[in-house]
Order: sequence, then C-alpha cells, then structure tokens
Amino acid sequence: MNELLQEINEPVAHAQGVRLLLWRDDLINPDLPGNKARKLKYNLAAARQQGQRTLLTFGGAYSNHVAAVAAAGRLYGFDTIGLIRGDAPAEGRGLSVLNPTLAQAVADGMALHYLDRTAYRRRSEPAFIAEQLAHLGPAYVVPEGGTNALALPGCAELVAEIGQRTEFDALAVAVGTGGTLAGLLTGLAGQRHVVGVVALKNGGFLRAEIDALTEVAVDQTFTNYSVQTDYHFGGYAKHSAELLTFIQQFRERHGVLLDPIYTGKLFFGVLDLIGRGYFRRGSTVVAIHTGGLQA
Repeated sequence: MNELLQEINEPVAHAQGVRLLLWRDDLINPDLPGNKARKLKYNLAAARQQGQRTLLTFGGAYSNHVAAVAAAGRLYGFDTIGLIRGDAPAEGRGLSVLNPTLAQAVADGMALHYLDRTAYRRRSEPAFIAEQLAHLGPAYVVPEGGTNALALPGCAELVAEIGQRTEFDALAVAVGTGGTLAGLLTGLAGQRHVVGVVALKNGGFLRAEIDALTEVAVDQTFTNYSVQTDYHFGGYAKHSAELLTFIQQFRERHGVLLDPIYTGKLFFGVLDLIGRGYFRRGSTVVAIHTGGLQA
C-alpha cells in the first residue's frame, strides 16, 4: 500500500472474506482536499473560459463546499461570495461570532450573505439566481454542494487513479447531493459496482438525482450502484453517541480521522453491510475518504 491507499483490517471483513481498502482523497491537496476539489476542477476552468472573476455559491453554516469554494478562490485568484442558509451570527463585543467553517471562509476572502430558509429554498430557481447576480454583481454560479454536470468529470478521474494502484470490485462513497457517486459511475462506465451511503434522512430521492446527472453528462444512466439510506443517524449534520464512539475507535485502530457528517457514516455503513454479507466473499472494496474534516 501507499499513503493514498490503506488496508483496513477489521474482524468483520476478515470473517466475511472481504478485503477493505481506504482511498485517502483527503490527502491529495491539503489546501483543497477531497471530492470538493474534484467537483470544482472543471467548474473553475469554465469560469475562466467565460471571463468570470467571481464565484458565487450556496451552503449551510457548516458546509464543506462553502469552505472549498473560498479556498479555491484564494488559491486560484477568484473573488468568492457565499450565500449562507440561516440568520447572520449574533454580534458580540462588536464582532460577529462565526463558526470555524465560516471564519475560515472569510479568512480565505469570501464575502458572506445570509438567506432565510424561505429564500434559500429558491436557490435553484433561475429568476432567484438572476436577482442575486443583479444585486451582488456578475459571477460564475456554483450550485450547492458543487454538484452539476461539470462536477462529474473530475470525480470520474478518481476511478482510473484507484485502478492504477489496485484491482477492485466495488467502490463506496458518502452521498450528500449525489455528484461524486454520479461521477464515479461515469468513470466506471457500467463496470463493477458503487455503493453510496447517504448522509441525509429520506435520501431515496437521490437515485433520481444521480440518474439525471449522468444523463446530462454522458447521455446515459447506470444500474451498477446502490443508494443505502439506513445510516444517516438522524439526518444531515446530525449524529449520535454511537457514531461518535465509532469515529473515535476507528481512529484509534487505524490512525484515520473521520467526520460525523459524511465519512463516519460511510464507514459505519460499509462495515455493517460487510457484516450483512452485502459484498461477495473474495471481493475487494475501496471506500473513499472524501475529506470534510473541517466539520
């Protein structure tokens, strides 16, 4: 193995005859780690091609994507605007109190604006986006989570990168908006299997979202994947004592830090699926650490 590919020795995997590997996409670019960099790669190229100097995006107060767009702006010379769901933070001693995610975004140069939940629900409407651009100025709009057709090619490249280092039968990835999983499907081109562990409650709708993304990107839908919806631990950005204990013990056993929003749920789900016999005996499963540790 090398630093990007790590064998995860777990009793349940040995008992079921499954080889479990961890792909450390979080280590490739410390300033812009994981799948967010992959989703942004071709969006940044499109922004430059269009002559845009500002990136505008949407997200919650703890959004990995918002943090990534702010970092990308600093690294690649774009101004950045974040439209954040919720109220502006309270003022304290003359200073706004920001959580660490938003504080880092501001440090990276992002201008923050806040939308109430009613307005935020309109974030995908062309008329609403036009209103924001009229108010804030011209910008290249990156959707919430960075998921659009241009996000898929960057995620698809991961398939070849992993394949150069190991043979595998299945990939496993955490799912928020479905963009990373959709990109992996286009990279696999119908071969082998992808398991998506959904981080939000009632996530069954994501299959339609994933199919729509691949249809737009490569004019094709795929059947070689599953969407696992039983490991959300209460919903997006929610967790339990059980999950936090699992994350702590996983770090003690393997020296790898997971986050409670995405990757902790991913590995909890993958190990449970292995124990249930989901993967055939003798198969190699590569679970992808997509970053998000700022959470």
